[in-house]
Amino acid sequence: MSTLMNLLGPGAERTLGYAEMVTGDIPAEQFGRMYKTANSPAFCIGHLSIYPDILLPALGRADLAAPDESWTALFAAGVECKDDADGSLYPHKEALMARYLERHKVVYQALEAADDALLAGENPNERMRPMFPTLGAMASFLITGHQMMHLGQISTWRRAMGLGPCM
Repeated sequence: MSTLMNLLGPGAERTLGYAEMVTGDIPAEQFGRMYKTANSPAFCIGHLSIYPDILLPALGRADLAAPDESWTALFAAGVECKDDADGSLYPHKEALMARYLERHKVVYQALEAADDALLAGENPNERMRPMFPTLGAMASFLITGHQMMHLGQISTWRRAMGLGPCM
């Protein structure tokens, strides 16, 4: 097992569990709704779902990547979240959660098998390299901090929508 996943794997798995908790009781018909200017759960989960397929080729596992260009168009960094009042813009909650969980499990397995020397090498993503100089640094952010940042948005959204805490 890679050193990265030896250290971060348990927390990364816990993050997936938290994602299921924080979204579990949100009614599907509300999943795409914004609260004022706050991103919707649909947008947050969709956004998080595209990153495993960006990371896999960098890990030398393009064979495991399954990017969906329609999701990238909806959820890439810089794309504005829109209120999906009638559920016609974003995929259904079940599809969003299924893809999020499945793609993260795939990238976690690839990270477990990744060579430490590869992870210690230069980050191939030029835009992210100033913040995360190594591939491992970028991967660690994408499987921990990035996810928790957006899951925290969902937690705040829950409170604003009157759903209360998930824990």
